[in-house]
Amino acid sequence: MSRVASDQDVDIDLGQLVRAVWSRRLRVLTITALGAAVAFAGAKMVSPQYRSETRILIEPRAPAFANTQTTDAGSGPLLDELNIASQVQILQSADLIKQVINNLKLYNLPEFDAAANGSALTDILVTLHLKKNPLENPPEERVIDAFTERLQVYQVPGSRVIGITFTSRDPKLAASIPNAMAQVYLAIQSGAKLDSNSEATRWLEPEIDSLRQKVSEAEKKVADYRTAHGLLQTNGTTTFTAQQLNDISVELTRVRTDKANAEARAQAVRNALSSGEASDTLPDIMSSQSIQRLKATESGLQSQISDLQTSLLNNHPRLKSLRAQLADIRTQIRQETQKILASIENETKVADLRARELEQQSDRLQANSARAGEDEVGLNALEREANAQRQLLETYLVRYREAASRADRNSSPADARIVSKAIEQVDPYFPKVVPIVVVAAVATLIMSAIVIMLSELFSGRALRPVEPLEVEARKEEEQPVEATPVPAAKPARPSMLAAALDEDEDEGEPDAGQADEVPADDNEFSVSSVAAYLTDCRAPLAVAISPTGDNGSAATVSLARALADTGRRAILIDMTGSGYPSELMAENPEALGVTDLLCGEAAFGETIHGDRASDAHIIPQGVSDVRRAMRGVDRLSLLLDALTSAYDIVIVECGAADVASVSRLTRSKEIEIVLSLPEIDEAAFVGLMQDFQGAGYERVVLMSGGEEAAMRSPARHAA
Repeated sequence: MSRVASDQDVDIDLGQLVRAVWSRRLRVLTITALGAAVAFAGAKMVSPQYRSETRILIEPRAPAFANTQTTDAGSGPLLDELNIASQVQILQSADLIKQVINNLKLYNLPEFDAAANGSALTDILVTLHLKKNPLENPPEERVIDAFTERLQVYQVPGSRVIGITFTSRDPKLAASIPNAMAQVYLAIQSGAKLDSNSEATRWLEPEIDSLRQKVSEAEKKVADYRTAHGLLQTNGTTTFTAQQLNDISVELTRVRTDKANAEARAQAVRNALSSGEASDTLPDIMSSQSIQRLKATESGLQSQISDLQTSLLNNHPRLKSLRAQLADIRTQIRQETQKILASIENETKVADLRARELEQQSDRLQANSARAGEDEVGLNALEREANAQRQLLETYLVRYREAASRADRNSSPADARIVSKAIEQVDPYFPKVVPIVVVAAVATLIMSAIVIMLSELFSGRALRPVEPLEVEARKEEEQPVEATPVPAAKPARPSMLAAALDEDEDEGEPDAGQADEVPADDNEFSVSSVAAYLTDCRAPLAVAISPTGDNGSAATVSLARALADTGRRAILIDMTGSGYPSELMAENPEALGVTDLLCGEAAFGETIHGDRASDAHIIPQGVSDVRRAMRGVDRLSLLLDALTSAYDIVIVECGAADVASVSRLTRSKEIEIVLSLPEIDEAAFVGLMQDFQGAGYERVVLMSGGEEAAMRSPARHAA
């Protein structure tokens, strides 16, 4: 029977559910064993299925004798995802499957052709013309449906490998069918390439014959046009007219050079004759043999005259005779020089005449060359046409030789190869007896336990009455709570006390599992009342101001411990000047704290310490210089944001701080301001209220008392 009244609040007794299942453990195990046995028997009755797999790699392949350097890269297949997917569809095509069915004669196997061994019902339906006779269809058509149900063709992810998997009751057949499909696929691919090469040779043969005739006609037109217009070539690239013009140009340059040289030599001889200078230094005169003989005679006469002048007088007949001979020799020399000058001038005239003649020939050849250039336009057009026909013929010949060399079946391998053949499997793919039995046993066990638990719940044996205090607490928790205090700084009266304090410290530790209760406080501004208010409004950040100094900081410590005793994750940051909260809570007075964090001398995790008297945490004042730390106080807002995401509530004890100091801690005005005044001073409270409200802080809470609780809390926990 149910242990609760019909109108009484109840809760599920989990312990009773577990005890009910445990008390029926033998029945549960028996049902589990029976379920496992049924699953084992069913798995053994199922016909085993075997699965084998063949894998094919799609890649371009060329004959072993092919020249890899001349292979056209663009002629191979495009091995992208679409091409691989297309090959998968080819492997699943009906034509390929029919060929495999015919090769292996699968229509003779009852596993594939169930229509061959039709049932009596099928025969009746066929007789009544309600169903078409399946035997009228070709054998491969009847087998193809059963075949495709057992076939699976897929692309291995991230590769160009295609897997062919087949399932059958015969392990040999499961291995032979994927291998047969792979062989048929390779034969189809190779045959397609062979057909392509054969078709190419048949098409190229008449085209090559036609191109040969066109090339012959085009070259004949070029030769006839060249002969008709006199565009004869000398070395294969230059015409005869152009070659003549080039030779005349070279000869004209040489003749003009000779003319200039002759004029210079003649001018030198003239200068020597007109100035009376010795002309025996000129090359043309010195090269004359007559001049050389006359110069030798002149030198001999001059020598005789010089010898006779030493012994004879100037009027001596011998000297006169010699001087007359000397003058005659010099006259001959001058006459011979004139002849040389005349000879040089004749050379100049001859060179000038030769140059004029060459210039005339050049003009005539240039005119002929201009006419030949006009004729070459037509010749070039004929040559381009002949070259185009010749190149096309050569390309067709190369393609024809390649296609003819691949006309044999062995010379056109498929663009795929088998990388893994299917083998005969020893273990069946289905059913897996052990996993089926294990899953059935576990499922039976769970279902049996669920049935027992449901029976206990429906019978009421797993329900227990809820205590009145618990019901009242639940109802109060479901009621909405005002998050913002009234402007008069009086927090809303909480529905229940959340702080857990000992009723009497002399009575010792309570029993395990017994919840501590706190008697109601008549002071609505007490530490417990403020803790309950902060719990109800779920404030993430509270800034405590203690105008009276350390006694107010002690009350803030009591507030943090009271919040921690309710189960909330609470942390207190000591921003006071005296460090009194750190003395009350920290185990080590030299522990790293907020000043070390702001100075960059400690990591974030090194500054968080546990309270020695509760489950609360504290970031103590620290040991670094306070003034240097306060230079980085603007970074404290980032610290508070990080702490509020990790803790339920963060309390910042600022000591006797003003509004400006609080504004530097956080930019948000939606925070809880707690004025910790152990003894209420109305004038001080009103002044602080006006200051904070004037700065935009509307959520200001008054807290009085609490110093004694903070001082005795360590003793309680130490006990």
